[in-house]
Amino acid sequence: MTEISSLSVANTQRQAPDTARHAALRDAARKLEAAFLAEMLESAGVGKPSESFGGGAGEEQFTSFLRQAQAEEMVKSGGIGLAESLYHALKERQNDH
Repeated sequence: MTEISSLSVANTQRQAPDTARHAALRDAARKLEAAFLAEMLESAGVGKPSESFGGGAGEEQFTSFLRQAQAEEMVKSGGIGLAESLYHALKERQNDH
C-alpha cells in the first residue's frame, strides 16, 4: 500500500508543475488578448473625451485605465477567441523546447 501511495504522490508532483505552467501560459494569453482589445478600443474611439465638457489632461490619462478594465472584462466574458489561440500556440512552442 505504501508503494502505491508514493507512486500516486510522485505522479501528482510531476503533474503540478505542468498544471502551473499551463495556468501561466493561459494567463499570459489572456493578458495579450486584453492588451490587443484595449488597443482596438482606443482605435475605435472608446473613452475619447467629448469636445464640449471634457475633463482635460486628467480625463485623457485615466481613460486608458478604463479601456484596459473594459478589455479585461471582455476577455473574462470569452473575448474574441484570441487568448485560446495564443494559449495553444504557446503550449506547442513550449512542448517543442
